[in-house]
Amino acid sequence: MVPVKTLIRAKTRLAGAAGPYRADLAVAVASDTVAAALACRRVARVVVVTADPVPAERLAALGAHVVDDPDRGLNAALRVGAAEAVRLAAGDAVGALQADLPALRPLELEKVLTAALEFDESFVPDAAEVGTTFYGVRPGIAFQPRFGGESRARHLSGGAKELTLEAIPSVRTDVDTVEDLKEAEALGLGPATARIAPHILPS
Repeated sequence: MVPVKTLIRAKTRLAGAAGPYRADLAVAVASDTVAAALACRRVARVVVVTADPVPAERLAALGAHVVDDPDRGLNAALRVGAAEAVRLAAGDAVGALQADLPALRPLELEKVLTAALEFDESFVPDAAEVGTTFYGVRPGIAFQPRFGGESRARHLSGGAKELTLEAIPSVRTDVDTVEDLKEAEALGLGPATARIAPHILPS
């Protein structure tokens, strides 16, 4: 699952730098994240959870299965997505991916998903080792995401296995600030974000 905020709430920490391009950036980043996930060989489908019709239409056009966000918070949205994923394929593993990974590479995600199958619950910390970019469970295991704020510590304390893999920077580089966007650009932005980034990043 990929949760996507309504555009009025998206990328607020980038508002000063992005200006009128903030909503476009949010949709572009989500589009590149979803497109890369769909291109990963271990991903059967991508369930997007959103209450905003603009990213919903764009991401559905890419091939995502879109469900409505009940607007009760990020983890509640992910539980709705997980329930839909289980309804679609009860025997599959379930994973949640943040929507702000514009440099995501399918092969790096495949590496994460392969490792995740070894544990009942697992997660990948963000580059700052404070938050979480991926959380997943094996088939039949209760899906209990703990995203938001210092989620790395909460996932650890909840018993999820931290995946400390080499060479997966694109899975860990989520974008909340201009500095984050620069780091993602250095890795190689997806095409949608690459079209918007020059309007935001200093030349």
